[in-house]
Parts: sequence; structure tokens; C-alpha cells
Amino acid sequence: MAEEWNLDIGETVYRSRDPITNLRIRVLLQPVSPVTGLVQRLEQPDDVGRGDIALRTLKSNVGTGGCRPSDDVEEVVISWQEKLFSEFEYELYKNEAVCQTPLDRQYHQDILSLERSGGRKNRRIFTYTDYDRYTNLEEHCQSVTTSEKESRSFLVERMANIRRRRQDKKTLDGVGISNRLVTWQPSEEFIKNNHIINTPVQTMYIMADLGPSGKLGFRENEHVLCTIRVDSNGVITLKPDVTGTKGPYRLELEGHKRELWKFTLQHVSESVQKEDQEQEENLYKDLYSRHREYLNSLVGLEFEMPPAGTLQVFINGEIVSAQEYDHDNLYVHFFMELPKYWSSPDFQDLSGVTQSCRSKTLGRENVAYFSYPFSFELSLSEEVESEDVPQWPVLYFEVLSLDFWQRYRVEGYGYVVLPQTPGMHILTAQTWRPVELGTVSELRRFFIGGSPELEDITYVKIPGTFQGERLSRFGFRTVTTGSVTFRFHSVHQSRSFIDSSSLRKKKQSVLDHLGGSSQQSSILNVLDAFQRARRRMQMARESLPKDILNTSNISQLEQSTA
Repeated sequence: MAEEWNLDIGETVYRSRDPITNLRIRVLLQPVSPVTGLVQRLEQPDDVGRGDIALRTLKSNVGTGGCRPSDDVEEVVISWQEKLFSEFEYELYKNEAVCQTPLDRQYHQDILSLERSGGRKNRRIFTYTDYDRYTNLEEHCQSVTTSEKESRSFLVERMANIRRRRQDKKTLDGVGISNRLVTWQPSEEFIKNNHIINTPVQTMYIMADLGPSGKLGFRENEHVLCTIRVDSNGVITLKPDVTGTKGPYRLELEGHKRELWKFTLQHVSESVQKEDQEQEENLYKDLYSRHREYLNSLVGLEFEMPPAGTLQVFINGEIVSAQEYDHDNLYVHFFMELPKYWSSPDFQDLSGVTQSCRSKTLGRENVAYFSYPFSFELSLSEEVESEDVPQWPVLYFEVLSLDFWQRYRVEGYGYVVLPQTPGMHILTAQTWRPVELGTVSELRRFFIGGSPELEDITYVKIPGTFQGERLSRFGFRTVTTGSVTFRFHSVHQSRSFIDSSSLRKKKQSVLDHLGGSSQQSSILNVLDAFQRARRRMQMARESLPKDILNTSNISQLEQSTA
């Protein structure tokens, strides 16, 4: 049967954890006689159209229309970055006078070694390694899409030349790029050339000199058989892929003779032995265990415990958004107030200011998304008197707006009590602002800026300086404004959580107070649910007709429920 040509010449990507130096590819290059092109495939169906004649290679001499003499058939096994000199390079680097760079002199020494060992073994097949100054321009002229009207963008051009950019040592104004960390006045060309991330890639070309016999060594007769690219992540790109069980690739030369060649690519890397594979796995396990031990030595085997009699609270919070405010360009100023028995590290700042943010319309609301993170580390001393229930820290904040003339206005005040339970909590706090009588203050606020402000922002809740029994806000005029959404992630840490002996102490700790308050709140919830059920029962009783109402049964039900 005639051979099936492999027409899939696209790129194939592999990923390997083995060293790339173990890669081996066998290349078989063989010419096809022009007479073979006239031989049709045996048992060809009648419905095959014109132009579908399959070519085959006959195992006979050239007189019968088969292959050329065996001098043109070549088979070479090539390893990664193995340098095979072409006829042109062999004659060039043999002359020491033309060698100028260290690479040229190295090639000269390699050729002298080949001369002493009997000369060059390969004839037509040779390679260009990553160190050679060679770039296949046909790679860069390929289209990204299948459209015939495609216009190559600047990004496509730069991505195609990314390997040459890595090899060339370019300078700017006589100064190396690596010596200049900051370019204060970059040119447009400089921005274009440095806008693309350059991933280190090594490239290797397997080439073939398809010139006539006896006339090898001309650059115009060099053709690329396979391109191999490897990056630092172990990704191997072959173009074209290894043939495997598929047919050979065809390579048709231009010219009046229209010579035809075929070649195959076989993956012949040596497979690792089972003993070596087990040894390698053991080495990796040993390496990972040593690395884990190293990390444990840095971190430690135990958590850092808080001092005895202390509850540590870690708050990772976020000011998510602010909505329903009159003006735009909002920002939030906030600070944390620590009640009695609470403390924080000296280096920690308990206040902050967000960035200014423009609002966007969502439905009928104007929402400004801050996504401003903050974190607090707080400590509560458990040396609390048994009759005292500790207050929880309060986060006070004020929302302000900034206009084009850098005039600010107070949009609202509010506060949030930190969550008393660990976990994630989303809280939304309503805000208000003070107002004056009359329209003059609102006109001043709109045209000039500024508005009535609180001297003590803790007046939003209960001021810390208040010592009386009743706090009167009679006559204080306010207006409701928008709301601010917070997200809290709270973590509690205390030795009392793991020390079982602390639960048997006669003196109650602050954690017992917290447990008692939660138990009391659960009892109140049960009583509230009972009251709601009793009201619904009374409403149902009033809606029933009097002739079917059995008062004695309902009264007995109420007494049993009470």
C-alpha cells in the first residue's frame, strides 16, 4: 500500500518533569523520486477527485523509479542542544581567522576535534542551538487566525520576536538596560519594547540541507525540519510533532525540478529503569521532608499562646461600600474605641482613612465601593469583677464627601459594635448628620461647603466621658442619610479554651460572663417567640364566629401554655 502523508504540521505542547537533557529524537530524511509521484495508490476508490494522488517510495534503484542512492538517505539521533555542524558552518569555523566571539572559537575547537576523530559524521541534517544567532522568520509570519484579511498587530509582532529580544544585549544611550532601574522619560519605542513580559525560552532547530549532491553548504537550501522550544516550567513545544505511528512529513522544494523529500521524527528518549525511578522518588521524599523540617524550624511546632488570663481578639475587617448619600467622592474616617479592661499593642494604630471613591448607580441607589481593609489586634483582661459585664469595642466612623474645589462635607456619623462571636460577619450601619434650623445652613452646605459637625464623635452612641444615669438628646436636630457596609473576620484565642481546669474555678471568668449573657439572650428569644404565638392565637380567636368558639378550651390551653 502507498504511504499516508502526515499533514498535521502544527505545534504540540508537552509537559515533562524529567530533565530536558534526556530528550532524544531520531530524524530520518529520505528523498522521493519524481517518478514515484506518477504512481497512484493501490486499490484507490473511484470517487477520489483530482489532485489526491498519494505518493509512495519504491524499494528499488533509481532506474525503476524508486529512491535515490543511499548517500541521500540519512538517519541521525539528536539530543537536546546537541550541535551538528552544517557544511557551511564546518568550512567557516575551520578557519581560525574568522572566529571573533567566544562561541566561534569554541566551535573552532569542536571542528578540530572532529577532524582528529575522522571528520563530520552528518551530511544533510544539522542543528541550530539556542546559542546560535538564528531565527526562523517563517515562524513569525504565521497568521494567528484563519482569516485572509488578518492584519498583524504590534503585540503579535513583539511576541513573535520575543526570543530575539532575550538574546540581544541592547543598550540605551550607551548604558546597559540592567544598570538603569528607572527611566524617567521613556520614549514611545521604549514603552513598546518593554511592555511585553519576556519568559525565558530555549530554542533548538533541526535543519536539513536539501541542495543537490556535491553542492551542499548554501544558505538558500537550508530548511527547518523541526522546532523545539522549552521554557523554565518544563513545557516542551514541538513543531511539527513526532510522527509515531503516523506517516512521514513531506517537504516539497520550489524550483523547476520540484524535488520532494520526506522525513520522520521519532521520540527515542531512554525510559528510566524501575530501580532508578524508585531511587528518584525516595530522593524527592527526602527532599520534601527536609524542607518541611526547615519550615517547622522557622515557624515552630506550637501556636504562640496569649498570656494567662487574657482573651485575644484578631479582627480582619473591610469597609465594603457606602450607599444612598447625597454627594459623590466619598471617603470614610474611622477609629476604634477600647472600653475598660481592653488594650492593644503600642505600635498599632486604631484609626484610619479610606481612599475617596466615586459612586455608581445600581438600581435606584448610588453605591461607592471602597473595599478598604483594616486589621486590629485587641486583648481583653479576664481579671474582671464578677458583677461587671465587659463592654465590647466600638468602631466609630464618619462619612465625608469631597468636591471639585476640595471642599468637604459631613455626610453622616455612625458606629458598629464589633462582633462578639468568632467567624465572618457582615454588618450594615445607618448614619445620620446634624442639621440647623432654616434653609441658610443647607444653602451654605451646597454652595460653600461645610456643615455642622460633632466635637466628640462618640456622641453617636454614648460618650466615654458621660458619667450620669440619663443621656438626653432633646432638641438635637438630625437627618437620616445613607448606610455603610462592613465585613468582619474575627478570631478569638485564649488559654481558657483548652485549659479544662479553668472551668472548675469558683470565681467566674469573663468567658463565663459571655456565656451567661448568651444564655440570657436565648431565654429572651424563647419568651419573645411565646408572646408572638400568643398574640397570633388571640387574633385567630377574635376572627372565629361566636357560635363555634369554645372559650373554656382556649382558656385551658392558655393556662397549660403559661
